[in-house]
Amino acid sequence: MKKVLQILWRLSMGLAVVVIVLLLVSLCGVDYKPYLREPYYVETAARLNASVATNTIVHGELAAGFGRALLTPTINAASDDPAKGQFRSLPMAGYGNRRGKPATGVHDDLHVKAVALRVGDRLGVMLGADALIIPPEITELAMRRIESELKLSREQIYLSATHTHCSLGGWGEGMVAEAFAGGFQPGSRVWFADRIVSAVRDAIADLKPAAFGRGSFAAPEFVRNRLVGDLGKVDPEFSYLVVKQNDGKVAVLGSFSAHATVLGGDIMHFSADYPGCWERAVEQATGGTAVFLAGGIGSHGPVSGGKGFAGAERMGQALAQSLLDQLPKTPLTNAISFGMLGLDLSMPPLNVRVTDGLRLRPWLAQKLMPVKKQTFIQAFRLDDSVWISTPCDFSGELALGIKDLLQVRGRHAVVTSFNGDYIGYVICPKYYHMDGYEPRTMSFFGPNVPDYFDEFIRKMALELATK
Repeated sequence: MKKVLQILWRLSMGLAVVVIVLLLVSLCGVDYKPYLREPYYVETAARLNASVATNTIVHGELAAGFGRALLTPTINAASDDPAKGQFRSLPMAGYGNRRGKPATGVHDDLHVKAVALRVGDRLGVMLGADALIIPPEITELAMRRIESELKLSREQIYLSATHTHCSLGGWGEGMVAEAFAGGFQPGSRVWFADRIVSAVRDAIADLKPAAFGRGSFAAPEFVRNRLVGDLGKVDPEFSYLVVKQNDGKVAVLGSFSAHATVLGGDIMHFSADYPGCWERAVEQATGGTAVFLAGGIGSHGPVSGGKGFAGAERMGQALAQSLLDQLPKTPLTNAISFGMLGLDLSMPPLNVRVTDGLRLRPWLAQKLMPVKKQTFIQAFRLDDSVWISTPCDFSGELALGIKDLLQVRGRHAVVTSFNGDYIGYVICPKYYHMDGYEPRTMSFFGPNVPDYFDEFIRKMALELATK
């Protein structure tokens, strides 16, 4: 018996040693080093300085064009034909509790919509998709064709999504992506990318002399701080652009900072949630094109006043009516200032935490989350406004500071999310040590990223705003 106990003791000690070694190999402390001297910061600063040296703003007559493409996939098809958007089945993206189940129908159609803008020799396109995000793999597929067929660079294509949690999935490969978007189906990428290219192509082909205006209104009753409630702030501003061709055709681009999560994970029909309701109501009233771009939605949830589709309709319709009340009072001009600036940001090593102070070693986190070492942010100058795109769920509270920065300089700032890449949540640093989905699970790159992003967004915005 004594010998058996000795063997068991040795085995338990050996197992303990193995566990300790595995922990030492796989875990390390969270990186809190100041970012200002880190290689990723130095690289990004050099790129921005080079871009700023050659960046120009043009002033002149505006031409604009509008395009749209149906994104709703056909499900229950006899066979998969991604080029036509036909699938035997396709999961929905948005909620992990669906566990990859296929969509069962369509409540309302999904679209990709684009507005092309040209002043002088500068051409840019602003695009919104009724989708959870625009994943990087789809951006790459679409941009290859856009660069080849339409001769446009990444800097010229401003991407965003409504962030509806009831859009097509299947586009993600790997554990994390498939948890939110269902099992990987390569055809989903083909269809999604084609819809982007089609909308951009149609918008450019539609370019005609046009007038431009912009405005905003407060809608605090429809947004809440879902992270800390009344202890935090919200961005209540609904910002919009209106573009009207000289022949009368109109497009409205709107942005608001409440998550498109009125519809829950029990919904298995495709839908654009409250942003889609807003789009339909605006289009019905104007006879034009309405494009919704998710704002700084990090930590910001919707207050719909109802559940399910009824709640989505209530919120979308009310926001649409507020916009429609503003449109007749929005001044339009045929001549605007226009410019754009794009920046590749080098990213710090991954900081995927298992506790507040411990993270997976970056090499191991990289295997679980095969993210790139660079991401992309950009900004468009549109007369006296600057629209800034980010590759994340960007914090609405951080956006408030950027808006204040430009407001004192006589400019209006809008920050949007989901610009064709995805690096998780970028929220206020003061929330980093909290438990929960946003600060713990989805803050992939550590405590310095909010300040890092904020610094370069401010630099880009000021560069465009002051010229």
